[in-house]
Formats: sequence, C-alpha cells, structure tokens
Amino acid sequence: MNTRLLFCFLFAAGNVLAQAPKSVTPEPTPAKPPVLAQPEKPAAAQAEIAALILAGEEGTLSSQMAGRISSIKVGLGDGFKKGSALIEFDCSEQRAQLQAADAEYRGARETHLARLRLQALGAAGELDVMLAAAAADRARSQVDFRRAQMAYCRVKAPFGGNVARLRVKASESVPAGQPLIDLVNTNILKAQIFVPASWTAWLRPGALVTIHVKEIGQSFEARVAKLNSRIDGVSQQLEVEARVEKGAGSLLPGMVGTAVFPKPAKP
Repeated sequence: MNTRLLFCFLFAAGNVLAQAPKSVTPEPTPAKPPVLAQPEKPAAAQAEIAALILAGEEGTLSSQMAGRISSIKVGLGDGFKKGSALIEFDCSEQRAQLQAADAEYRGARETHLARLRLQALGAAGELDVMLAAAAADRARSQVDFRRAQMAYCRVKAPFGGNVARLRVKASESVPAGQPLIDLVNTNILKAQIFVPASWTAWLRPGALVTIHVKEIGQSFEARVAKLNSRIDGVSQQLEVEARVEKGAGSLLPGMVGTAVFPKPAKP
C-alpha cells in the first residue's frame, strides 16, 4: 500500500514539472562595429571640361578683283611673315589702264599750268583756269583709282603664320570675292571652353587652367582671358576663352584637350 502511494505521488510531481514554463536564455546582442571618422573633404575640387584649341589669328583671304592667277608663292603648311606676297594676279590690263590714266593726268596738269601762265598775261580768264584745274584733279583721281586696283593684283599676308588651305590653283581665273587661301597664326593659341552657368559665381579672368592633350601626351598652362557676356539659353553654359602659354610648336589648332579648373570649395 505504501509503495503504490509513493508511485502515484512521483507520477503527479512529474506532470507538474513537465507543465512548468521553461526558462529562455536570452541571445547575446551582436556588438556594433566601431564608428570610423569620415575623412574631411578637400579644400578644392578639380573640374574637367573639354577644350578646343584655336589659333589666335586666322582668316580666309578672298579675291578683291576678277582675274587670272599668275603665281602662288606659298604651299600648304608653309610659314610666312606679315606683308609677304602670297598670291599674284596677271594684271597686264590694269597696268595699261594705270599708264593711260597717268598720261591723261600729265596732260591735264600741263593744261592747267598753261592756263595759269596765260592768266598772268591777261590772255585767259578765271573760268578757264578753274576748269583746267578741275580736269587735272579728275585725272589725278583716276590715277589713284587705277593704283588702288593694281594693289589688288598682289595678295599679301595680314599677319605672320602658316597656310592652312589653298582654295585655288595657278593659272585659274576667279571672280571678285572668291576665297583664295586660309591662314592661321600658330604662334598665338587659345582654348574655347564651355563651362556650367553656375561657375560665373567664382570664375574670373586670369584664373589658371591646365589643358591636357591626350594625342600628344602633354599638358599646357593657360589663363582665362575672356568670359562671354551672356549664358546660352538652351545649354545653360558659359563660353570661356583661355590664352595658352608656351604651346607653340606642339599644339595645333583643331586639337581637343581636357581643361582642369581648380575650383574653390564652397564656404
């Protein structure tokens, strides 16, 4: 009887322990990584913009007269000095017209002098002298006109530089206004750059620019020379002209480089 009671007591105690809530061991909280100090932003940022190299002086010379080209003194890429003769026209007709105008002027001048002598002798009136003087002046103006036409027979260089393109050939007849030759001055170079409109807040003439040209693997110093007086309404960009320093001999007009501006940091 005692053994049976002990068994029942143990069985009931086991059920009570089985129904008791189990204690949950809390999971360990993962440790947070240490916060690293953020590096400070540099005081200046580098801004890279495409830059087109242009000649400081360039232009196309056109014919100021209709005629036949007798000779071309320069070739493609040749250098020349200011005032050098580049192209000459056959001006036999213009030369003959100048000689005729000069002869007419000499005759009119002699007539005027003769009228003056006659007036001193009382054999010519004031009107005769005035008409002779007017005729002499008219003849002299014709001489000046023919000489001006003769100046068109020789095309001279307005500046020193190199030939970029020949548009005509020797013995070719051209009309007045015909483009003849393209000239560039590679001794003076500039860069055309388009920057964002917001740069007007800090970009000023005289700012230093570094232009790197990948084709030749060289970098050149330049300084901002001019800023356009208006912003392009479509692209919202500002045109900037920079003068390239010591670029002659290596840079050529038409090359494209990368302009690096040292942009100051915002306060």
